[in-house]
Amino acid sequence: MAYQKILTIQDISCVGQCSLTVALPILSAAGLETCILPSAVLSTHTAGFSGYTVRDLTEDIPAIAAHWKKENIRFSAVYTGYLGSTEQIADVRGILDTLLAPGGLAIVDPAMADNGRLYPAFDAPYVEAMKTLAFSADIILPNITEACFLTDTEYRESYDEAWIAALLDRLSAAGAKTVVLTGVGYAPERTGVVVRAGGETRYYEHRRIAKGCHGTGDVYAAAFVGALLGGRSAYEAAALAADYTVRCIEITQGDPAHWYGVKFELALPDYIRMLGKQ
Repeated sequence: MAYQKILTIQDISCVGQCSLTVALPILSAAGLETCILPSAVLSTHTAGFSGYTVRDLTEDIPAIAAHWKKENIRFSAVYTGYLGSTEQIADVRGILDTLLAPGGLAIVDPAMADNGRLYPAFDAPYVEAMKTLAFSADIILPNITEACFLTDTEYRESYDEAWIAALLDRLSAAGAKTVVLTGVGYAPERTGVVVRAGGETRYYEHRRIAKGCHGTGDVYAAAFVGALLGGRSAYEAAALAADYTVRCIEITQGDPAHWYGVKFELALPDYIRMLGKQ
């Protein structure tokens, strides 16, 4: 594969193993030149820490993008994670229009909700803005809650394959091209990911680890993008990313002091082997 330059747009949580501090090393391990555009800088992530600091970088984004355009910098893919405002979503759409190379991929992790609820910083206008970004992308990676918000579907804790299929139908009808729907489990000890691409729907199932870890969604998304740009199909990349994320959780289990993220760094050699780079 040709050496590729990718841009990832999301926040920097300086401590906490999520967002850009996860995406940059994982994408780099996949052999991609990884450029970053921070949406905000936080002292820590917001799950479990108190008194954290936040520096919003919305005002900086247009000037950074304008400089890149002047320098004729283009990206073979743009992958977005947590965005802090509707204004940032509009800026990202402008970046996709002007800085994505011909034939490049727009990959959106809507990163706005989980467990049936929006994250505290977001509201209905943010959801509407995210719809415009998600449904203009080549690939989206929502969890079930985010898929429900994107399609105005009532969230369910319990569901069956028919309900998931209907949810995917609504995403496709709204404009989604390829969907990687995460956190789909039909049995208590199993979970997985459903991929709809090119009119085909496939499910990859793996074991569910009871105790969740913060940041695993970011680990998954970055691992997926790295595998996809390495030449794998969406389904193959989704399965590989799931296996890597499970491995990260396994390595972290048993260390109660490491409650704030996963030790994904220790599993990077496994990821590189999965990609066939060793």
